[in-house]
Amino acid sequence: MNETDLRHLRRCVELAAEALASGDEPFGSVLVSADGTVLGEDHNHVVATGDHTRHPEFELARWAAANLSPQERAAATMYTSGEHCPMCAAAHGWVGLGRIVYASSSEQLSAWLGEMGVAPAPVRGLAIREVVPGASVEGPAGELADEIRDLHRRFHGKG
Repeated sequence: MNETDLRHLRRCVELAAEALASGDEPFGSVLVSADGTVLGEDHNHVVATGDHTRHPEFELARWAAANLSPQERAAATMYTSGEHCPMCAAAHGWVGLGRIVYASSSEQLSAWLGEMGVAPAPVRGLAIREVVPGASVEGPAGELADEIRDLHRRFHGKG
């Protein structure tokens, strides 16, 4: 993971904070082309819409399928504040997106939520490679863990 990756991950954390400020779960993602152009960014819209498929990674994967060639998708990088859930990992794999770089892992999030006494999600968290075995994945970024954990504490009224 290099400074460019960390810059994009910091933007993901900013987007996660925007989601939290709008009353939603703190997740944010950025899709970047092979030449470094930011193609799109989004944050969670689950609470606001009541639609639990409105994760930013899923939204950006759908956008990529509609707007990028298979070659452009394969060369793109998805940056995200939290490791993809199984639904988002599957969308990533089906659309044929390239590299995934995440700031915090599903394992970290599960541990944090457990420490806070938050009931488990209805879908089990899995590592991305369990869903998309050939995925190119990097993460977590340890230097962002405290900030991300704090966003989740605030969302769940624990911080």
